[in-house]
Formats: sequence, structure tokens, C-alpha cells
Amino acid sequence: MNQLEQLKKFTTVVADTGDFQSIQAYTPRDATTNPSLILKAVQKDEYKPLLEKAVRDNLDNSIAETIDHLLIAFGKQILRIIPGRVSTEIDARLSFDVEGSVAKGRELIKLYEQAGIERERVLIKMAATWEGIRAAEILEKEGIHCNMTLLFSLGQAIACAEAGAQLISPFVGRIYDWYKKSTGIDYVGAEDPGVQSVRRIYNYYRKFGYKTEVMGASFRNTGQILELAGCDLLTISPDLLQKLADSNAPVERKLSTESVPGAGIIKLSQDEKTFRFQLNEDQMASEKLGEGIRAFCADSGKLKQIISGMR
Repeated sequence: MNQLEQLKKFTTVVADTGDFQSIQAYTPRDATTNPSLILKAVQKDEYKPLLEKAVRDNLDNSIAETIDHLLIAFGKQILRIIPGRVSTEIDARLSFDVEGSVAKGRELIKLYEQAGIERERVLIKMAATWEGIRAAEILEKEGIHCNMTLLFSLGQAIACAEAGAQLISPFVGRIYDWYKKSTGIDYVGAEDPGVQSVRRIYNYYRKFGYKTEVMGASFRNTGQILELAGCDLLTISPDLLQKLADSNAPVERKLSTESVPGAGIIKLSQDEKTFRFQLNEDQMASEKLGEGIRAFCADSGKLKQIISGMR
């Protein structure tokens, strides 16, 4: 078996793309999208009909509503290909707005259900800010499951688990990027700070019995992926999926319930003051969270400009 096939024995593989052909090629169970991936997709000729239809069908609606319908159109197509779930992200401008995030999550699920898609097949994706986590807590109680993204610290992960979030997406590659730039060290294997962060979160969840799923995300190389073999899920870009498929080197399971250390993991709790203080003290996490929100807002803005020019 190639490495991708071996990895699927230990971990649920998720396609990190809005490209339908890539999803079909690698047969993942789930798929994730974000504003940057959707922006990239709609600029390709093969996806312009989806964009044109969303614009045409929403001429009397706002641009924000048009984008919602475009996201649902991509989600519907993806769900025809995969057997599992698709993650659909809310507008990053709502990252500090509990009420707005809850309203948008409900709205997206309503659109999916009107299209005949049951809510169990959709994850509403939002930033792991304090406000995003509180919104997820409300939505989860309504049976609307959430994928908490832009997650860079154990504190964020604990708060998400205590809120009952379905899934978290710790960003391995962006943590690696920050430490590489900060220290000048090109981290490899188990020494990679992004890998260590996910391992710490996975062990913490297993130690204390949290049900929230851990999905490593934002990978820069296959080495990071292989170091997390055994994680609940890993969302992987098409280029790295191909590299895994092209290699027949052995894959060893690195994470499991049995591998969790018996000692040294202390139970922590996250109220709002503790959460905000710890995030502020973690320079990497606070910088990458803010940077990620700004980047997603920028790409959403570009998508709005494209749609505005078509109306």
C-alpha cells in the first residue's frame, strides 16, 4: 500500500480543498473549505457556472446572501462525492460576534436543509476566539455541529472541548512557520512545534475523556502528516495527498489512546479571563490567530468584489 492508503488505516483523511476533481481522486471521507479555497476555486473556468448561478439566483439579495448560496452550492457538490461531512466557514468578520455567528450558523444549516442535506453532514466552521467558542456552544446544543478553526494553543483547544464543539482544527503548518521565522530552525519530525502542539492537545483530550475530535490542519510537508498518524482526522491539501500516494514507504502509527502519558498532564480550566490572558501571553498563538482572521477577511472581500462586478 502507498502511504495514503496506510494512513487511512489509522486516521480519517480529509481533503482540504474546494476542487471537486481532487476530492474524487483521493477518496477522503470528509472535506473542508475556507474563504481562501473558495476564492481560488471560483477563478477556475470549471467552477464559474456555480458562481454565475449563485449571482443570477440572488440578484435581489445582498452580496453576503449570494456568498452564502455559493458556499452551499460548493458544499452540495462536495457532499455528492464524499460519504462524510463538509465544513463550511462563516464570514471571518463575525469572529468576535457571538450573536452574529450563531445567526449565520443557523442560516447556513437552514439553506443546507432546504437543499435536502441533513445537518449531521455539515460542520459550521468558525474561528476559535472566545466569542466563536461561545457561539459554537449554543449551536451544538441545537444539533448544529462546529469545526473550530485558526486554533494554535492548548488553551483554545480546552475551551472548545469544554464548550462541546464537535471538532477542532489545530494549524500545524502555521505554528511551524512562526517558529521557523522566529528561531531560524527548520524543524523536522517530532521536533516540529506544530506537531508537538497537536500531540499535546490529542493527549490532553484522551487523558480527560473529551469527545471533541482533533483534526490536524495546515500542513507544509508529509513529514508533519506522518508524525501525526493516528490523530482522529487530518485535513490535507491535494499536493500533499499526491505525495503520500506516490510513496510506498512504511507509515507508523504515532498517536493512540495507549500512547498517552500516564503522568504529567494536568487538568486545566478556561474561563474568559484565563483564556484571554493565556492567549495574550502566547505570542505565536495571538499573532497567528489575528493574522488568520485578517487573511480570511481579505479573501472574502476579494470574493465580494468579484460578485459585485458580475451584478
